[in-house]
Amino acid sequence: MNIKVYAPEDFPSYLPKLNALYDDLFSHGKGFRAKLIQQISGHLSLKPNQVHLLAQTIEFIHNASLLHDDLIDRSHLRRDKTAAWLKYTPEYAVLAGDYLLARVMVNLSRYGNLKLIQYTSEMISDLLEGEWIQDSLIEDWEVSLNQLDRVHDLKTASLFKWCIRAPFIAAENYNENIHNCLEEMGSLLGLLFQRSDDLLDFDIRNFEGKAILGDLKSGYMNSFATFLTRDMNERSRAKFRECQSMSDIYAVIGETEFFARLEDFDAHNKKVIALYEHHCSELKKYLKSEEQGLVADLSHLPHILYWRKV
Repeated sequence: MNIKVYAPEDFPSYLPKLNALYDDLFSHGKGFRAKLIQQISGHLSLKPNQVHLLAQTIEFIHNASLLHDDLIDRSHLRRDKTAAWLKYTPEYAVLAGDYLLARVMVNLSRYGNLKLIQYTSEMISDLLEGEWIQDSLIEDWEVSLNQLDRVHDLKTASLFKWCIRAPFIAAENYNENIHNCLEEMGSLLGLLFQRSDDLLDFDIRNFEGKAILGDLKSGYMNSFATFLTRDMNERSRAKFRECQSMSDIYAVIGETEFFARLEDFDAHNKKVIALYEHHCSELKKYLKSEEQGLVADLSHLPHILYWRKV
């Protein structure tokens, strides 16, 4: 089953600029979260219309967050194209993001699962709270990993939690043990994904060709930057903040030391992966025999999200 989460007929034809904006936004997305929902739902015998609703919901929410994030961060590109706020004006980008969130709630209300509506509302609230906290950390050069982990759990992980829990809610499987395991696994997936994304900023496993040092240049100390500078003196920190290239980074830290710290960072996150694997084993205890294949599908996610290996 191939899910197409966006189609022009989903939105009013009398709003041509809105439809043009969405054509740009959705045309280059990977749809990873929708595919994850499809994979999980296959083990739960959900109907095609249920799977489509879930996949569309997460992609609408994710893309709404991208519209808002790009404007807040003043990012000029999204998926190798001009960001919506630049091409269509900031006002239209905000309205387009808000409209996607509104359509999510309309669609879920028609479906009528109150637990799913409540959980989705909580997730959107977490996303917005995370955005507020993250914005408060701009130019906070003393930010800690714990502070960043809190942001990542609210923003990045909330989407992953929803992807793996919402199909069970749609299937009306409310087993508390299952949802506790999935909640922990979603938190760890979000943490791993965000830390991997932060490495891209330093050109590590940067298969996507992401712009280098974008976070640092915008005044944001991401998780790897925080890890790199955790025991630096103030003079070195000041030089680090002024870096404009990886050559500058190596000059401040030393290239050999940089890659030694990268190895430490990877080792740190291998422990997170091991904890995730533990929760996978726990989850298996609570699943029905026909659902056991779900664990195999979930177990490989850290390799995709952290190591960027498909």
